[in-house]
Amino acid sequence: MPLRIALVAGEVSGDLLGAALIAALRERFPDATFFGIAGPKMREAGCEPWYSIDALSVMGLAEVLKHLPRLLRLRAEIVSRLVSDPPDVFIGIDAPDFNLGVETQLRKRGIRTVHYVSPSVWAWRRYRIHKIRRAVDLMLTLFPFEEAFYASSRIPARFIGHPLADVLQSEPPELARRRIGLDPGGPVVALLPGSRRSEVNRLLPPFLATARWLLQRRPELRFVLPTAGSATEALVRETLAAEDPLPVTVLPQGARDAMSAADVVLLASGTAALEAMLLERPMVVAYRLHPLSYAIASRLLRVESFSLPNLLLNERAIPEFTQQDVTPEILGPALIRWLDGGPSRDALVAKFGKARMRLALGAANQGADAIAALLGRPR
Repeated sequence: MPLRIALVAGEVSGDLLGAALIAALRERFPDATFFGIAGPKMREAGCEPWYSIDALSVMGLAEVLKHLPRLLRLRAEIVSRLVSDPPDVFIGIDAPDFNLGVETQLRKRGIRTVHYVSPSVWAWRRYRIHKIRRAVDLMLTLFPFEEAFYASSRIPARFIGHPLADVLQSEPPELARRRIGLDPGGPVVALLPGSRRSEVNRLLPPFLATARWLLQRRPELRFVLPTAGSATEALVRETLAAEDPLPVTVLPQGARDAMSAADVVLLASGTAALEAMLLERPMVVAYRLHPLSYAIASRLLRVESFSLPNLLLNERAIPEFTQQDVTPEILGPALIRWLDGGPSRDALVAKFGKARMRLALGAANQGADAIAALLGRPR
């Protein structure tokens, strides 16, 4: 019998992961059928969309609360349809608040479940591990330390590598500079204050103040500042227009090009730090939260570092700063250390290269192999 595979993706990144996984599974099982909550990439890969991915693309506490009745009805409908006509396996792609609930209900009824992209349960809110144990037959993890964490909790997990590591690699800064219209010579610092408006509001002012601090000491410096969308671009341009001129190139939708063009990167903690590591660019990581949010998060956090490069390298290889330490007087010297080069910079870049090789495993193919093994139908 041909395999029937249900998938639920909750946002754009999940749609990309799902499309690659579908393609890899189809290589192994050409007659398989795929259906569920899908975005455009998953539909192109052959997934029948029961619902659009837009149905789950809700961010922020207030927005989630507003849409909670609809989301609960949607989850109940998904479970009901899958229970009445069970698939061979259900694959929840990220979106843990939605998918773990679906997986728990399906697994109770004997349907095999896979969760792709581990929640950061290893970092904070570890009590969620009990819910995950009830929900999944297999957790597909992007990082090796996650697989070890699940093993210690007796939850089947498989480290499959990170999809970004399969596509990102370092290039000479001059190539990226020509691509985005920058003069190839001279030192460049990339400023990435985040992709959400709230992040940009908190981090853009100290990042620009740091740029001025650096210019006083290194007048030859130039800066490139990518934006994630029209809202953040407008905020960035308004902020720059209200201040004395800075040698800053605003680059809409160009975070990776900005990092590739830079000698060093100042950025908000998050996936961008992982991308900078994969591009082998030295960085300084900063983050600011609302004081109340920080007080709560710091009590729940169970790791010494909050940036992915340091977690992957298992050492404080790159500087991390939060809250009151996000100032020009602290960020500036940390950036100059990398700008000055030398053995410490070379050693960091070498570590980044090795880490990228550990993550570049062909995630979609590894995931498809793990799912095939779970189903007892190896390639």
